[in-house]
Amino acid sequence: MKKSETLLIKKKYAENIDEYIQKGGFLSLKKVLGDGIPPEKVIEEVKKSGLRGRGGAGFPTGLKWSFIPRDAEKKFLICNADEGEPGTFKDREILLYAPYLLIEGIIISSYAIQAEVSYIYLRKEYKWIYDRIYKAIRETEEIGFLGKNILGSSFNHRIKIFLGAGAYICGEETALLESMEGKKGFPRLKPPYPADKGLFGNPTVINNVETLANIPIIMEMGGENYAKIGVPKSTGTRLISLSGIVRKKGVFEIEQGKITIREIIEDLGEGVKENYHLLGVIPGGISAPPLLPDEIDITYDFESIIEKGSMSGSGAIIVFGFKEDKKNELLKFLKSAVNFFKEESCGKCTPCREGTWAINDILEKIEKRETQIEEGVEIIDGLYKKMKGLCACPLGESCAIITESFLKKYSDVLNLK
Repeated sequence: MKKSETLLIKKKYAENIDEYIQKGGFLSLKKVLGDGIPPEKVIEEVKKSGLRGRGGAGFPTGLKWSFIPRDAEKKFLICNADEGEPGTFKDREILLYAPYLLIEGIIISSYAIQAEVSYIYLRKEYKWIYDRIYKAIRETEEIGFLGKNILGSSFNHRIKIFLGAGAYICGEETALLESMEGKKGFPRLKPPYPADKGLFGNPTVINNVETLANIPIIMEMGGENYAKIGVPKSTGTRLISLSGIVRKKGVFEIEQGKITIREIIEDLGEGVKENYHLLGVIPGGISAPPLLPDEIDITYDFESIIEKGSMSGSGAIIVFGFKEDKKNELLKFLKSAVNFFKEESCGKCTPCREGTWAINDILEKIEKRETQIEEGVEIIDGLYKKMKGLCACPLGESCAIITESFLKKYSDVLNLK
């Protein structure tokens, strides 16, 4: 199974709605609404599956849904399709090749929390996929799986697409809400959480694209059977975006906890490019601290990566390294990541706004040999302490954490002239 790329989600890829139905599409929706399974039972099934969010934090999905007040008059579900972190492109694959699976997942999830309207928050850079998703929604409406009294039930539902404006920060759920309400995409202070006060003050569930695409599969096979795939605290499969110095880049579907990061590089990525020297792996998008080559013989799952001091985050695996005579380009690589955070900081919080610029300045001084690596680590550690817990979102802290981690782990390489 290690080398397989078509496990659960990829089996549901379909060019059109007829192909999706031939592959068993919408059977889960028919099972839920046609058989009249109560919303509470759907939530319970998702809890049994052990599904954790695939957007970054890995929060249990069923538990998140259970926070929505049952007696609220109006509720919303938002599909977060604003994946904007460098190296992360696996949700794009679902939007493009499995939009019907996503739509079915949105309808079932909305039914579970009793939301009559849902939104797909699509990042501006994915505008070119807009028509594909819009067409899939219209086709689903035409066959009666969206609209009023779906499958003869009393449940009504509409899906709308909201096109973002291209800010990375709007992938953060409360900044996304601000954006949808016509305001600047600034993160909100929490509490209140979106489950209590979300879109326009109403209880709101915000789930990532891949998370929602798993819902029809869970309802099809049952939560307990789904939980048997993977390992106990990281169930099911996961889409990973593999990039960097591997021979074969792309999106792969893996069973969590059953394949190591090194096997992902060797088996799925077909190894490191010729003449390149492997320096490390960022296992979950550039917000995740790097792992050294001798740290990647661990299985790819939430817990194993946390134990190594990093995280699986957005599922973006960036394999980095350089040709033997280009090792000193590592600093440029790190500067590029820090520059991303600096430019994408929304500026609301002083620690983040000023901290990301300060970290960038330190790297420039290290590059000019005006500051030693050890001194840089000390300064950034001090900055991190002033940022930790004082920002409205994790962006600023992530910038400090990955920079300090790189400087500590690669001081010998960074000291090369």
